[in-house]
Amino acid sequence: MAARGWFTITAPSAHGGLGVGHVAKTILIHRIATVSGAVAAILQASHIPVGALVHWGSHEQKNLWLPQAAVGTVLPSIAVTEPDMGGHIGGMETLAERNGEAWMITGSKTHVGNSHLARLHIVIARTATSETRTSQALTAFLVEHDRKGLTVRPHRPGLGLHGFSFGRLDLDRVRVPAGNVLGNVGQGLAVAQSSSILYGRPNLAALSLGLHEATVHTTSRYLKHRPRYTGTLSDLAVVRDRIGDMEARLRAARTLTYQAAHLLDHGLPCDTDLINAKYLGHQWAVRSGRDAMELHGAQALDADYHLQRLWRDIQHTYPPAGTGEFQRIHLAKAALQGAHVDWSELLAAETACARQEPTAA
Repeated sequence: MAARGWFTITAPSAHGGLGVGHVAKTILIHRIATVSGAVAAILQASHIPVGALVHWGSHEQKNLWLPQAAVGTVLPSIAVTEPDMGGHIGGMETLAERNGEAWMITGSKTHVGNSHLARLHIVIARTATSETRTSQALTAFLVEHDRKGLTVRPHRPGLGLHGFSFGRLDLDRVRVPAGNVLGNVGQGLAVAQSSSILYGRPNLAALSLGLHEATVHTTSRYLKHRPRYTGTLSDLAVVRDRIGDMEARLRAARTLTYQAAHLLDHGLPCDTDLINAKYLGHQWAVRSGRDAMELHGAQALDADYHLQRLWRDIQHTYPPAGTGEFQRIHLAKAALQGAHVDWSELLAAETACARQEPTAA
């Protein structure tokens, strides 16, 4: 993937990227996920910190890290979630304290995508007292993997996405220079939120879409070749009704995912579209996964049959970048509060430009 420039497909060409946009990125994650959810997860997780560097990095930081990410020598991660606080950013306990011209970071992060592969971690830490508003209390830091005091817990496989690491980082007074602050001090919440919305949600929508597509195709193929009476299972009306519902959900998910990415590429306000694509994309994939398991009958329970892998992998697209409950809160705000400033309008519009045909990537 690095040899093809896929880790920095949305980054500007001046920093080693392909600069071909979010639709191209969506195509890659989507198509790879139809074959391997784990490999697609490695790719999508790398784009979130790359996006943070593109939008918030200084000129020096971009020149140093983006070319290395482009050739695959430095795979980045972003570490926000904590063991006790989960996705509650306002309750973040990881603390960064001034130490002369440097910072000392202490705390733990969990569910860090690419944790065991990454050579650079973007760590969000508290730099102000708990009385300070969250929007001004957090800061993003670039932490190299070999900094003294940084420990990556041994890899533990999860329910699905076997081959993808999403582990825990422990930081014990890890010293980083002031030049490793990403953005400005106090902008950590903005770095985390913008990266999650502009990259995390559309990436996970694409991952769900690929797994969803593989599930529908696997089920259709099975039903067409499974003998029943004088024909096959696919001849039965009750079976056709359920596979038709699966196909409808897949097509709707595809439309939502690519429409949101298209709007993002054109710098149009689309935060809510990105949130909705992630939310419904996962929900629909889960429903189709359940239908697929039931339509396969006992065959679905065979540990060697790959439908089990697809079903397990789909479960992993729910928690990252906000659970369904979190997405619904944002959708409710859009309905009740009307127009608001989108990250897609603030940041994506800055990098939106005429790009080459995305399929050329």
